Amino acid sequence: MKLNGSQIVMECLLEQGVDTVFGYPGGAILNVYDALYHYRDRIHHVRTSHEQGAAHAADGYARTTGKVGVCFATSGPGATNLVTGLATAYMDSVPVVAITCNVGNAVLGKDSFQEVDIAGVAIPITKYGTIVKRVEDVAPTIRRAFRLARKGRPGPVLVDITKDVTAAVTEFEPKQPAPIVKEEAKIKEKELETALSMIREAKKPVIFAGGGVIAANASAELTTFVNRVDAPVTLSLMGQGAFDEADPRYMGMLGMHGTKTTNFSVADCDLLIGVGVRFSDRCTGNTEKFASNAKIIHIDIDPAEINKNIRTDAAIIGDIKPVLQELNARLEQQSHPEWMEKVQERKQKYPMPVEEGLSGPWIISMIDKNTPEDTVIVTDVGQHQMWSAQYYTYRQPRTFLSSGGLGTMGYGLGAAIGAKVAFPDRTVVQVTGDGCFRMNMNELATVSANDLAVITVIVDNHALGMVRQWQNLFYEKRYSETVVKDKVNYAAVAEALGVKGYTVRTREEAEAAFKEALASGKAAVIDCMTDCDEMVFPMVVPGGLLPDTFDKGDMTEK
Repeated sequence: MKLNGSQIVMECLLEQGVDTVFGYPGGAILNVYDALYHYRDRIHHVRTSHEQGAAHAADGYARTTGKVGVCFATSGPGATNLVTGLATAYMDSVPVVAITCNVGNAVLGKDSFQEVDIAGVAIPITKYGTIVKRVEDVAPTIRRAFRLARKGRPGPVLVDITKDVTAAVTEFEPKQPAPIVKEEAKIKEKELETALSMIREAKKPVIFAGGGVIAANASAELTTFVNRVDAPVTLSLMGQGAFDEADPRYMGMLGMHGTKTTNFSVADCDLLIGVGVRFSDRCTGNTEKFASNAKIIHIDIDPAEINKNIRTDAAIIGDIKPVLQELNARLEQQSHPEWMEKVQERKQKYPMPVEEGLSGPWIISMIDKNTPEDTVIVTDVGQHQMWSAQYYTYRQPRTFLSSGGLGTMGYGLGAAIGAKVAFPDRTVVQVTGDGCFRMNMNELATVSANDLAVITVIVDNHALGMVRQWQNLFYEKRYSETVVKDKVNYAAVAEALGVKGYTVRTREEAEAAFKEALASGKAAVIDCMTDCDEMVFPMVVPGGLLPDTFDKGDMTEK
């Protein structure tokens, strides 16, 4: 059948099982939006307030569902507004397909109105980016984009299409996507046997799991592996929810703001098994002395990650799920009662305290107490992000969404929109700071327009909290431009954008407002006034050693 390029875009989206798109229309992509009008009963479109919000919404949709998130944008500034969202998805290995449209072939490369080489711009922050200049290439390019976004280590792909191609007509042949074969062929027998031998010899093993476990849908296999090895577990920021954090084996997060139990145990262990992790600097501290008493096994789908940050003693390259299945099938039940007892003693000795008053840790603990297990927590970046990882108990994968690699302020509300669109019946809570929230609070208009019951909780310390914390510790309290002394009333802003707003100053007010928002089934913004001097602990100084983890008590003593 003969279709124009825009209709082919729609048909290819349907082929890939896409039912939701986030975007913002414009001149160059007008033909695509005209086609969308005729497909509106099969493809739901959410118009965000800004293209960056669309990219983050597609990201949030992808993280919660495990499917590919899709966003649209027009040429020039519309396309460049996607860049931060694409970079966020790239750093956190999130499958997103961005479809943009450019000026026509006849004026391409002539600095035409709203012309930008977005495919070129996106090269470093996507798995693949290309511009389509022939209508015959639209279908194969989009099909390839979805395959690349999902295959191997997931990530974003950008397809730019010239405007004349979206109007041109060609023959279209429907084609169902071929299944993506798991990366089992890469798993080498020698690698498996080496790892198994090291596990059997270990007396004090620790398992360090990350976002790769979630991307591979391998949480069940990880749980079996943990029990089989008889080891304590730590998770990276991106790995929150990969293992049930109510399980006694869970020690807490690792690294700069990891628990003392975790950091001391990793420094003390004789075998560290990294599963789907990047060994980022925020987890390792000083890479030369990280886990210096341990042999290290690294399991990952991406060979580029092996020995990139940390030298390993053994590695298994392949999809996490079949690798763990193979290890579980071959490994006999291990037993380390003395080691497990020592870890439990550390957990008793080094609990995570909650400060008096309306503190960040108390706010997260209150949310944890009042929400069901399948709640999706979405954060921006900074102190509230760390508290959300430290004090909320994640029981399931794909329930914690945060910009871990890029650290994108303004990520949270867009991603929460994507999560709520994906799962309208689940509770979605955005936890943010006042500095982050103001970056994309315009997306509250999207929330209200689409009746999305997203609850936003602002940990409002009238400061850029994490940067101010570093100024406090390392810059002799020179608070250069980190104190936010303005007159913005976020509850009033919320009301103006069609969302219920609360301003709270006590624990009692905060919990009452949160319960009321939950019961209402409507969107809400709860602005919690907190102390600007509150800091995130425990902490390791940048480039420091895990055994040197300190908390507020240590600072007082010293």
